[in-house]
Amino acid sequence: MTVHTMTVHTSRRGFIQGAAALGAALVVGLDTRGALAASAEATALNPFVTIGADGGVTVMIKHFEMGQGATTGLTTLVAEELDADWDQVTPAFAPSDNETYKNLAFGGQGTGGSTAIANSYMQYRQAAAAARELLVQAAAAEWGVEPSAISIENGELVSGATRGNFGQFIEAAAQLTPSEQPALKSPDAFRYIGRDKLTRKDTAAKIDGSATFAIDVKVPGMVYAVILRAPRFGGQVTGFDASDAMEVTGFLDAKALPNKAGVAVYAKSTWAALQAREAITAEWDFSAAENRGTEELVTYHRELLDAPTYQAHKGGDFDAVAQAVDAAATKVEAEFLFPMLAHAPMEPLNCVIEPTEGGGVRLHDGCQFPGITHPALAQMLGLEMSQVEINTVYAGGSFGRRATVTADYQAEAAMAFDLLGRETPVKLVWSREDDIRGGYYRPMAAHRARIGLDAEGAVAGWDHHIAVKPIIKGTPFEAALVHDGVDHTSIEGVGDSPYTIPNMSVGLTDADTPVPVLWWRAVGHTHTAFVMESLMDMAAHAAGADPVDWRLRHLSGDSGDHKRLTGVLKLAATKSGWAEPASEGRARGVAVHKSFGSYVAQVAEISVDADGLVKVEKVTCAVDCGVVVNPDVVRAQMEGGIGYGLGHFMRNQITLTEGEVDQSNFPDYEPLRLTDMPEIEVHMVASGTAPTGVGEPGAPPVGPALANAIFAATGERVTSLPLAEHGVSFA
Repeated sequence: MTVHTMTVHTSRRGFIQGAAALGAALVVGLDTRGALAASAEATALNPFVTIGADGGVTVMIKHFEMGQGATTGLTTLVAEELDADWDQVTPAFAPSDNETYKNLAFGGQGTGGSTAIANSYMQYRQAAAAARELLVQAAAAEWGVEPSAISIENGELVSGATRGNFGQFIEAAAQLTPSEQPALKSPDAFRYIGRDKLTRKDTAAKIDGSATFAIDVKVPGMVYAVILRAPRFGGQVTGFDASDAMEVTGFLDAKALPNKAGVAVYAKSTWAALQAREAITAEWDFSAAENRGTEELVTYHRELLDAPTYQAHKGGDFDAVAQAVDAAATKVEAEFLFPMLAHAPMEPLNCVIEPTEGGGVRLHDGCQFPGITHPALAQMLGLEMSQVEINTVYAGGSFGRRATVTADYQAEAAMAFDLLGRETPVKLVWSREDDIRGGYYRPMAAHRARIGLDAEGAVAGWDHHIAVKPIIKGTPFEAALVHDGVDHTSIEGVGDSPYTIPNMSVGLTDADTPVPVLWWRAVGHTHTAFVMESLMDMAAHAAGADPVDWRLRHLSGDSGDHKRLTGVLKLAATKSGWAEPASEGRARGVAVHKSFGSYVAQVAEISVDADGLVKVEKVTCAVDCGVVVNPDVVRAQMEGGIGYGLGHFMRNQITLTEGEVDQSNFPDYEPLRLTDMPEIEVHMVASGTAPTGVGEPGAPPVGPALANAIFAATGERVTSLPLAEHGVSFA
């Protein structure tokens, strides 16, 4: 068959499709040794900044955009150092190139862990500063002046009355070599970094519909595929009957996947594929599957708490801490249970794989981890890395779901493509039911803690046990995040708590289940922050102390963590009016937590009506994330994190019955309602320290802040989630 190229429509802010489209262009980036480099040949460089003949600037974005603002943030850094006009600068997603565009935080090309700005801040500024240096040198040579006599104003080079745009000098600039350390702007000269109300680069295209999401991609001759998957995790297909599917208009074929994980169903449309799948009957082998229900899994996790496998904290040993708690004048004891959670992004998983000339393939995807997906596809299809292309487009959310170390849905697409003979383009589509019933999950977790307070109310011992399935073990990140058998994501926020807590021990036991688990927005902090901030509140009340004062007492050191946590805690308390009693019928709760290098404190204010219905009225948030590159983006991420966290803490859970997921879509895995969303105030701490993450840190504190407010209002302490399933009714 004829191989066709992609015909996806793009806007002016669309994607650069290869070096041929660049023409005479200056490309500045980092070479494989990390040194700055420049050349007129785009294909010979590792570009971050491209300047066209018309003076337009294209910023190659190495982090994909799922709504978190990476395109705007990275473009801001380049526009700042280049002194470009904001409308002159356009983002374009970088190609898959693991060495050139690797995430400096974890060494592979990918987006996650709230690292986009943190790991790119200096990299993109240096690349832009080098481009500026070359342009200035080229203009100085042409105009016969010293480089110091040239300035750049809104994207134009200026020397006295002489002016010129970037495009006039690209050919000469491309012949020059930048210095090893190009001069960077002083923060007091910033025009874009820290500027409020800077228009996001993806807003217009998303409003007018010209932005291309993965679900929008179509290529000529494409067929649609869905997968009939085992209803229980770990099940394998042993046979299937597709005879009834033949009656579905548009049905093409059905083939068992080579890994026996399911059956690929092909059709002329998504709807036809879904209808045909419903008509297929299959037989499954569940001998290696998860066959337990939620109640059995809860019992299992509780049993694991009794005898921890690993000691995951530098404090006192198990026996000594336990004895100290036993001997304490006052004890605080609690057990916490957290359900599995689905990611449930608005755009269900999907991608397109098509053949290219020479037997290669091109993947069109909202690709979160090209550094994993690219080699996975090459290995699965027996191709060289050079034969695999990845065209990254917008993704309608992720919350971690698109960042699997198994490249799960891309691998399914590759198998479906291979089964058809590698000549027909295939668009794989997951329904929302597919993802909620058979995707990856935030793991179930259980905590048990015993805190002993002495006669003066000080902590005499803190005995803490955790049971949860590890996320990192068995992945490429294991060497960095698993030490002495302890998966850091299982205990982060507890084992490394910044609080000064003497005589603390943390025990961990890994849960074992075929249910696939994955990082979910804020990863381990989604349960550890709830536990720590609930326990700090419980200890404060047991000691007769104000919850804010109690926290400050345990953050009184000189460390950076203590100072910055103290800063956001005091700011949130002040802005929320914590020192004054809440108005009648209302109550407040507080929580403060460090995650992904950022410090966030939140005060939740709730009302409780005559029927006992709880409504979250307001959340006051203070965040210290270092240099604030885009205040609007930080504000939006805090607001989004609070809303996302609230919805899950309030109502969401994934439960199993004999190994099968009970929930299927938003009617029974309910997102936050519009009427649930409280008023939110976000206050950012001015800082000169390096930027840290904001995509995830807003979510962890809101749950415990809400639970602590419920306790303040009702005297009822809820330690199992979701709240709505454990005695809390929301208005």
